[in-house]
Amino acid sequence: MQNFPEILTSCRFYIELKLEGSLEPVDAYFLECKGFKNTQDVVEVCEVTPLQWGKAKSGQMVRTKVPGNFKANNITLRRGMTKSKTLWKWFEEVQTGNWAKQLRDGSLSIYNQSGEAEAIFQFRGAWPVSYMASDLLSNSTEIEVEEMEIAVEMFKREK
Repeated sequence: MQNFPEILTSCRFYIELKLEGSLEPVDAYFLECKGFKNTQDVVEVCEVTPLQWGKAKSGQMVRTKVPGNFKANNITLRRGMTKSKTLWKWFEEVQTGNWAKQLRDGSLSIYNQSGEAEAIFQFRGAWPVSYMASDLLSNSTEIEVEEMEIAVEMFKREK
């Protein structure tokens, strides 16, 4: 029973981004992370074999499915708003046309109940697509939330 893998809970995770202007190794703790998804297109190749079937005078048509282009989805991150403007400055740099210099790498780490990283997803070539601050209500007791969608070139599971 000791070799049985622990099921990881979704409430124990951290996102790490390495951004310019940050003095900390971890730029933010996020409440929510959506969109970690890789997909691969399916390409159908049609071939006519020399094998005749039934009363046909020509070969049999065969369809084969092969892997096509790979795609990583955008990732949406949400966190409680802080006084830090690091995420906003990153978005602003991309918005002003400086996106090639703003590509960043990062990781999503999911921890077990002992606080050890058990699943680590590394992402590469990330840049912000959109930035949103939550609506403000004067009678609300909820924390303010900022949300950022980032495009990533790729991500893979390291651990």
